[in-house]
Amino acid sequence: MANLTLVIEDHVLKRARVKAAEDGTSVNAVVRDHLAHWVAGADVRAEAARALVASSTRARSRRGARRWTRDELHER
Repeated sequence: MANLTLVIEDHVLKRARVKAAEDGTSVNAVVRDHLAHWVAGADVRAEAARALVASSTRARSRRGARRWTRDELHER
């Protein structure tokens, strides 16, 4: 495991330590878990984007001949 140095305002770190203690964990564990979920979320979003592009490539639907003007699209 690597070490990471963060600069955090004193009052924020104090409150984080209290909250972590109340939750039975540590600030280090909270930050580590948050980073792990953040990175995993990026992987999930990237996979969803790849799946969307693949689905779009396989789609047989077509746009058709109709062309909309800007005014038609924004009619109320």
